[in-house]
Amino acid sequence: QVQLVESGGGLVQAGGSLRLSCGASARTISSYTMGWFRQAPGKEREFVAAISRSGGSTYYADSVKGRFTISRDNAKNTVYLPMNSLKPADTAVYYCAATGRYGFPRNREEYDYWGQGTQVTVSS
Repeated sequence: QVQLVESGGGLVQAGGSLRLSCGASARTISSYTMGWFRQAPGKEREFVAAISRSGGSTYYADSVKGRFTISRDNAKNTVYLPMNSLKPADTAVYYCAATGRYGFPRNREEYDYWGQGTQVTVSS
């Protein structure tokens, strides 16, 4: 069992930055591909970014490419998502997720473990 806890959300003005963190407990995350998803009110949960087990490869949704950067520190059991040039459209609850699958799964059904989410609100 992997327990994930997100932190770092908050309220920021458009153009600003935030850094989300996802801490894992009980087991090391080095055995998992890690991903970030987000869900805005009234919308489906959507893929944001994923990172390979070693951290050597990453994949992003087109909507965040060039603005968000996923990284991981397996020694600290933590995954990060620095977010720059934030837009009101980025407002959502952001979720960290872990999967035993290889590659870059982009469907929520492919992930095995989820955090509770952290709210990100971007004002215009």
